[in-house]
Amino acid sequence: MAFVTQHQIQKFHEDGFLVLERFFTAEECDSMRNQIRRIIAEMEVPPHCRTEFSTKEEEQLQAQGSSDYFLTSGDKIRFFFEKGVLDERGNFLIAKEKSISKIGHALHAHDPVFKQITHSSKVQELGRKLGLEKPVVVQSMYIFKQPGIGGEVTPHQDATFLHTEPLGRVLGFWIALEDATRENGCLWFIPGSHTSGITRRMVRAAPGTSTCVEFVGSEPAYDDSQFVPLPISKGGLILIHGEVVHKSDLNSSDSSRHVFTFHVMEAKDTTWSKENWLQPTPELPFPSLYT
Repeated sequence: MAFVTQHQIQKFHEDGFLVLERFFTAEECDSMRNQIRRIIAEMEVPPHCRTEFSTKEEEQLQAQGSSDYFLTSGDKIRFFFEKGVLDERGNFLIAKEKSISKIGHALHAHDPVFKQITHSSKVQELGRKLGLEKPVVVQSMYIFKQPGIGGEVTPHQDATFLHTEPLGRVLGFWIALEDATRENGCLWFIPGSHTSGITRRMVRAAPGTSTCVEFVGSEPAYDDSQFVPLPISKGGLILIHGEVVHKSDLNSSDSSRHVFTFHVMEAKDTTWSKENWLQPTPELPFPSLYT
């Protein structure tokens, strides 16, 4: 693994992100991809994806089913699909492995391969270099960014979804399992945009409302010219400060852009918001990054 220098850590604090090329080996990347293949092969399509759309009431139940499926995914391995890949009976219109948008949110806890990567000695060493005293893993996702249909991710800050008191305690680890290029939807960042707080929060909606979450505040209009692209090779790691503004474009290429990403919170002197969609559960309290 590339040795992380103080200069690089300084750069992370200035920019709000840090690119570490070849942090993981090609073999480690392939082991994650192979494991995901096995997981998809065994996947049952979630029931809420199979409901037929007919009456308004059933549509609401469908939306509620989807939202419950999402809200209770924090301690499970669950499947989320691209738009338009299922017919009204919930059958795949394209191959199922090409239809998945992401798998979340507890691969790091329940799957041996992803658990091993998340808690690998080089990740733990990086945490210590960054001065994390009591880091815990809050969630993980495998993101597919499918060729031709992998949707854009609009400009956002991770702390919008993973709020803490004080801010600045959440850190994303974003691992490229294939080359991420400008063509297939690499990340774009506004350097230095992590220093002025957040303007929008996603919170759990009150029980009985039609949606499971709602947004408080709004995302400002960002200037496109401020974003810089961060293409990265297979095995590279991008560290993402919880408040840095980033996005990715639609994947219009014919190659996928698989990524494994997880978020860590410095738990020392930090309060995890009770309004976050994601909550620790008795079955899965947030596990310590350090083993």
